[in-house]
Amino acid sequence: MCRNITELRGLEPPATDTEIEAAARQFVRKVSGVRRPSATVDDAVEAAVAEVTASVHRLLAALPARRQPPATLPPLRRPEVQARLRGTTGGGRLPDRTGFLTEPAS
Repeated sequence: MCRNITELRGLEPPATDTEIEAAARQFVRKVSGVRRPSATVDDAVEAAVAEVTASVHRLLAALPARRQPPATLPPLRRPEVQARLRGTTGGGRLPDRTGFLTEPAS
């Protein structure tokens, strides 16, 4: 369905709660078509994210180990995303393709 959702199974170290929630949030945003939920739908979106996150945790725990790691690095582990989260430039302008994974720090 969404080719941009990264595989989390078989990562070393294993996928973190933050990575799993980010993937769940991306999935919910994709299927709902709601990128920035309004106050009227925020509770429904957050409930869906929580349900998908819990389901992914159960799924990853139930699957057997992989022999090889996924071919791509999850967005939250990419250097340019880490630089953005730290507030540094990371060596140049970053593409906006990963900004939807996390909300800006308050």
